[in-house]
Amino acid sequence: MQDLNWSDLRFALAVHRGGSLAAAARRMGVNETTVARRLHALGEVIGAPLFIRNAAGRLWPTSQGQVVVGHAERMEPEADALTGKLGQLGDRLTGRVRLTAVPILVNHVLVPALGPLLKAHPDLDVELVPEARDLNLTRREADLALRLARPRDGGQEVLTRRVGTLGYVLCAPAQCEAPASLSWLLYDEAHSGLPQARWMARQGGAISGLKVSDAETLQAAISDGLGKGLLPACVAKRDARIRIIPTEGLPSRDIWLLSHKAQRGLPAVEAAVDWLVSLSWH
Repeated sequence: MQDLNWSDLRFALAVHRGGSLAAAARRMGVNETTVARRLHALGEVIGAPLFIRNAAGRLWPTSQGQVVVGHAERMEPEADALTGKLGQLGDRLTGRVRLTAVPILVNHVLVPALGPLLKAHPDLDVELVPEARDLNLTRREADLALRLARPRDGGQEVLTRRVGTLGYVLCAPAQCEAPASLSWLLYDEAHSGLPQARWMARQGGAISGLKVSDAETLQAAISDGLGKGLLPACVAKRDARIRIIPTEGLPSRDIWLLSHKAQRGLPAVEAAVDWLVSLSWH
């Protein structure tokens, strides 16, 4: 039997976590053909196919694939640790860190603040993943995650740390002179339990026919004059299309940083954590 290639095992993990060649390709930064080729090469070494397509169209590991994926998942933290240690041996920090958060935080807070981190560590690769759903750190869908509620799952392998508070402000279009007359832009039923959604729903007054499912859509609707609503203060203050209406008793949400215990001490991850902790959320 030929020696296994760790790089090929990483492709198998990406397929297992993404469920498709396309998802694995996005994660690995290559095209689907490359993923298929690397998966085929690994199957040739193993002597059996590693994945089959289930009824839902998702690639699912065969019995041999489950064994390979299981061992690869146990190997991955050590490989990452070695990469990090090797990066420390040089004069500059190297490595890759994958960070996920809801889109409005990625696009309007993290991206604008990223410059100093990349300048301090020019050999550091930072992957920002704007995603409303909670990516699984145990399955290594991300290295770090910012969430607006303390997680109830993840087990003992996931570390949590409160890094700030996200305050909300009442927003209206910048050109609007009578915000009291504007309709409320509310969240849809699936997101009506969010603290900011509950606050708006209690206020009374005219309600817009538009319902939103995320803060970026709400931001766009307010800036286009469709109504008023609550946005994170750190986002609203940077948007010249929006005016903030002074209001008392507004909600806020704690910001939690999640990391995997196996990633603790990796230079790339620690650099990203230090950067996130230093950010202003006001």
